[in-house]
Amino acid sequence: MYVKSLSLINFRNYEKEYIEFSPYTNIICGNNAQGKTNLLEAVYIFAQGKSYRAKSDKELIKFGKDTAELKISFDARFRSCEASIKLQQKEKRKIRVNDVPIAKLSMLMNYLNTVMFSPEDLDLVKGSPAVRRKFLDLAISQLMPNYLSSLILYYKTLEQKNSLLKALKGSGRKCDQSLSAWNEQLCEAGADILKYRRDFLRNLSVFAKKIHSEISRETLEIFYEPSINFDVDDKDCIKDQMFLKLENMQSKEIDAGTSVLGVHRDDIKITTNEKDARIYASQGQQRTVVLSLKMAQTEYIHSIKDEYPILLLDDVMSELDKARRVYLSEKMKDKQVLITCTDADVVHLSDSVKLFEIRSGKIVL
Repeated sequence: MYVKSLSLINFRNYEKEYIEFSPYTNIICGNNAQGKTNLLEAVYIFAQGKSYRAKSDKELIKFGKDTAELKISFDARFRSCEASIKLQQKEKRKIRVNDVPIAKLSMLMNYLNTVMFSPEDLDLVKGSPAVRRKFLDLAISQLMPNYLSSLILYYKTLEQKNSLLKALKGSGRKCDQSLSAWNEQLCEAGADILKYRRDFLRNLSVFAKKIHSEISRETLEIFYEPSINFDVDDKDCIKDQMFLKLENMQSKEIDAGTSVLGVHRDDIKITTNEKDARIYASQGQQRTVVLSLKMAQTEYIHSIKDEYPILLLDDVMSELDKARRVYLSEKMKDKQVLITCTDADVVHLSDSVKLFEIRSGKIVL
């Protein structure tokens, strides 16, 4: 799997640019605020259906313009594909793959896989549970389209339930029949989500343990921490237990005016050498954990799709020490990698490496 070319019109600070990539390592170099990360973001949008840093399409359109257009040519599953996304200020985006209109994001995510690694990913270890849930949601969604459907349904239902809880707060009531109906829908989608997440982490941890020991000779363990504990693994049994516990929480949730239990409150526990990484991991250990998780994600995707995803490394090489840079460089050799940096010296240059310089939204070869 690799991107052959990318075309941008009025995207971020790019007016009109076309770039052809190497199927191996691509270094995108330049000073800060020149548009390096914007190139990675454009590729990422084709894989995930949305930006990882913009809240709306309007933020992606060049200032003063009404529309932006992105086109990409790539090889995936041993065949060539082309896709385009038209972003509009006042209308919904328009997506086409091989000139066929695509209505759902989940359909777009079936084609191209990426693994993004940025300095902000250090929050995976010591950041809030929401950061770790987002990592899970993005990683699983591009592999399992049904997971994304369950996720969308869950949060739509949760919004409705929370509106009802807010209205019931202070009413003096301890239960409500309407809450049971919302709980039932939440548990239907929630059981799917929990099962997907737990299975994903079990598989991911197999790769992560091996990679982590190669980098640091330390042990790494990853556990799923649900806000509702379960002693079963069957999805229907999980759903039944989840519903029972939510029903028993009605009075507390009414008093709180919000949902206090569910997969939207779940977390991941990460340990190194049997110690909680959130509490005891040094900055160097945090970097190693994140590197292990991202490379494990890469290997896991390969085990499912029989081809490697595209690695997007946003200014992370300078964050790693020499030993970790050497390890990552070795792992990149048989994969397509797009690396942004301010100094190309952080990556070993060779015949398989293609170097680009970015100046004010312009690509200089």
